[in-house]
Amino acid sequence: MAKMTKSQLMQELAAKTDMTKKQVAQLMETLANMAYAHVKKDGEFVLPGFGKLVKVRREARQGRNPATGETIQIAAKTVVKFRVAKAAKDAVL
Repeated sequence: MAKMTKSQLMQELAAKTDMTKKQVAQLMETLANMAYAHVKKDGEFVLPGFGKLVKVRREARQGRNPATGETIQIAAKTVVKFRVAKAAKDAVL
């Protein structure tokens, strides 16, 4: 099964909401920018019914180079994770 592309998603949203593709593109861009800003500032962004983006700090740890088997040190870093809402899990599963 093929994945839905960004243009297909915008086309379908435009058809179902009586918005133009340009309006849908602007809405999606605004939503993404809001999400990035809120995660950066507050550490999380909730999208009701879907889930939330959460900023998580990963501690430094030891890893293994798969090519050589050599143990390496992996530096601490901050990552963004998406946690799926229970409503989304229930609707899909």
